[in-house]
Amino acid sequence: MVRRIFLLFTSLFIGGLLANAQEVEVVDIVSGEPISHVTIYDVHKKNSSLTNEKGIADISKFHSDANIVFRHTAYQELILPYTAIRDFGFRVSLRPALFNLDEVVISANRWEEKRDEIPNKIVVINQKEIALNNPQTSADLLSSSGEVFVQKSQLGGGSPMIRGFSANKVLLVYDGVRMNNAIFRGGNLQNVILIDPLSLENAEVIFGPGSVVYGSDALGGVMDFHSTRVKLQGEDDEEKNVFGSALFRKSSANDELTAHIDFGIAGKKFGSYTSITFSDYKDLRQGSNGNSYLKRESYVDTYKGRDTLLVNSDPNEQKFSGYSQVNFLQKFRYKPSKTVDLGAEFLYSNSSNIPRYDRLIQEKKGKPKYAEWYYGPQRWMLGSINGKISESNIMFDDMKFNLAYQNYEESRNKRKFQNSNLDSQVEKVNAYSLNLDFTKGLFSNVALFYGLESIVNTVDSHGERKNINSGSTKEHKSRYPDGGSDYYSNAAYASIRWNLCEKFTINSGVRYSQVSLDAKFDNLSLFDLPFDKVPELKNIKLDNGALNGSFGVVYRPFKSLILDMNLSSGFRAPNLDDVSKIFDSGDGILVVPNPDLKPEYANNIDLGLTINIAAKGRLGVRGFYTKLKDAMVRRDFNLGGVTHINYDGTPSKIQALVNVGSATIYGASASLSYDILPFMNLHSSFTYTQGEDEDKLPLRHVSPLFGQTGLTFTFDKIIFELWHEYNGEISYANLAPSERDKAYLYAADGDGNPYSPEWMTINAKTSIYLSKRMQVNLSVTNITDQRYRPYSSGISAAGRNFIISIKGTI
Repeated sequence: MVRRIFLLFTSLFIGGLLANAQEVEVVDIVSGEPISHVTIYDVHKKNSSLTNEKGIADISKFHSDANIVFRHTAYQELILPYTAIRDFGFRVSLRPALFNLDEVVISANRWEEKRDEIPNKIVVINQKEIALNNPQTSADLLSSSGEVFVQKSQLGGGSPMIRGFSANKVLLVYDGVRMNNAIFRGGNLQNVILIDPLSLENAEVIFGPGSVVYGSDALGGVMDFHSTRVKLQGEDDEEKNVFGSALFRKSSANDELTAHIDFGIAGKKFGSYTSITFSDYKDLRQGSNGNSYLKRESYVDTYKGRDTLLVNSDPNEQKFSGYSQVNFLQKFRYKPSKTVDLGAEFLYSNSSNIPRYDRLIQEKKGKPKYAEWYYGPQRWMLGSINGKISESNIMFDDMKFNLAYQNYEESRNKRKFQNSNLDSQVEKVNAYSLNLDFTKGLFSNVALFYGLESIVNTVDSHGERKNINSGSTKEHKSRYPDGGSDYYSNAAYASIRWNLCEKFTINSGVRYSQVSLDAKFDNLSLFDLPFDKVPELKNIKLDNGALNGSFGVVYRPFKSLILDMNLSSGFRAPNLDDVSKIFDSGDGILVVPNPDLKPEYANNIDLGLTINIAAKGRLGVRGFYTKLKDAMVRRDFNLGGVTHINYDGTPSKIQALVNVGSATIYGASASLSYDILPFMNLHSSFTYTQGEDEDKLPLRHVSPLFGQTGLTFTFDKIIFELWHEYNGEISYANLAPSERDKAYLYAADGDGNPYSPEWMTINAKTSIYLSKRMQVNLSVTNITDQRYRPYSSGISAAGRNFIISIKGTI
């Protein structure tokens, strides 16, 4: 009897100790990774706790009959009885939320802000979405959002179109550094693929003019990419000091091979992050069903300087389109005190030659026009020193600086069929920039954001003609003035965010920019242009100032409803490509400089409605209207009265970028994310855009109706998604004049006129977590193997494509 009493007493005593030290572990249901910063509280909010870096929290104060809430902004809220938590062995799994009601964005004012206080449409692609989508390039990453249309002239390309704008009318920003430079062209360009998606922490896309904060070029929107942050030990309860991962990916449609490794070291004050990626892509195989005009029936082979037209044994293999690319990123961080945070970054990206596929399929009199047309290695180097000072004073509460240097090199190389002359044009750009950004809390409900920006670009352009048989070379026509060119921009901006009350937020800002350009032609004899009739071509100088602003209101009448309105203006000053390029654009068309080109201005209104559906989903609807003044469009032109010219042996009609009186672009978009069941999410988006100039002619970069709809299933250790993508038709009547001149890219309608057909695909992907440290992604896209080409693209999309990737972490 005494023994039983002793054992009972001992059990109660030990049980009481355990109860008084009871801990719960909270993990991701898919990956099994611990979740830090999970708020835990009982439904009466009498007790609360917070998980640490290991996902562990003390719940010993909670009563055994309590219902306990687990809440995290990135996960679905979960309520469990204490008894159920005990039955689960004090290990709770949370399911990722595919929408975030409390999302934070950076891109609007260059500082972290709550999304529901911003009157702009902003799409955020986070690291988990990047991992699930597993994109080959950053262009594919943007496309995977379902809200950015991407055009491709070749496999090594990707030109985002946003609200009827593209190329140098949308802005690329990488880690706070402006990528757009003086030679960003008005035609489709592929600079976004220089960014390695495997090194990104997230990407944000602002829709509509962003010129107040970002300056020239941000007419259609801003794509703001953020690389993986350097971690420090003890930060965010982080205890590890070594991080790392490795990824291997294989795709069937272009026989892709990608290998990636990254690793980081976290000290208490010093940290580093390194990322290396190599990708090799062979020729892309298109689908086998439908649109037979896209088949690659023949190709040019060159042997000992002799061009021969050969029959393609597999017309669905798009010869020649393959290329390779390497990306390297090194970041350092030093935080000597709580108020000072310093960083340094070095990035290097380089590609092989990239065949310009749309030019290789051009014909002239039934024969290929070109035997060779390729971009030379595209090199991008970025170095920056950046920092943040958080020490409140009369001038600012926080200050960021970013001093950056970029070096670009690109070239175009072309040789006509059965011609021994290979013509090359090489451009080198040195870009220097300084950004100073400040924020200051004026009152408890008013925040001021302001800053300065200074940019300098120097451009070297030269041309060369090489005889492939003799090997001899000589100086030839350059793409831009061969005497050197300089481009400058200086600006100041200020904006405020004013929370009038819990329901109203006002955002307003203004920016003044001064942009100048100086370009000189040196060897006039190289160019077949009438310099004697237009002497101002010899030295082109521009100096433009622009004042633009924005005013937006966000109204939150209920927690479930957000209404916003935004008035904004943007501008785009002509750059070197706009005002001084000499370019053989196609059959019998020559684009020439226009020294009288002026800036274009956009005035825009946005109206948005967001409904949060019972904490299970979000519906967003938005409409916009943009009026473009002095729009830059390509039109027939004359140089001193000359309208046609014999250029490089080809009779050519002269065209140039000119300012037309106005252009109008309008459209609407909608997006939905809704958890039908705890493990099943429905997501859908579509975008509709229309645009025309004052002559009622369609604009070139207005995309067709496009979107995607899908279901995502989240199970223990597995995420599975089934979705379809679609594009609407663009008829001949809605094709821009410059696109009608490219009939070789399009199908023919009943009248024999070019048009862009509609298409859709069905796709599936899954992510399987074999363990906390090992993840396998499996995808099959274009399951029905459709043969199609997105609007304005020069290469067909991939046919049925099987993709597998394996990722391991430490």
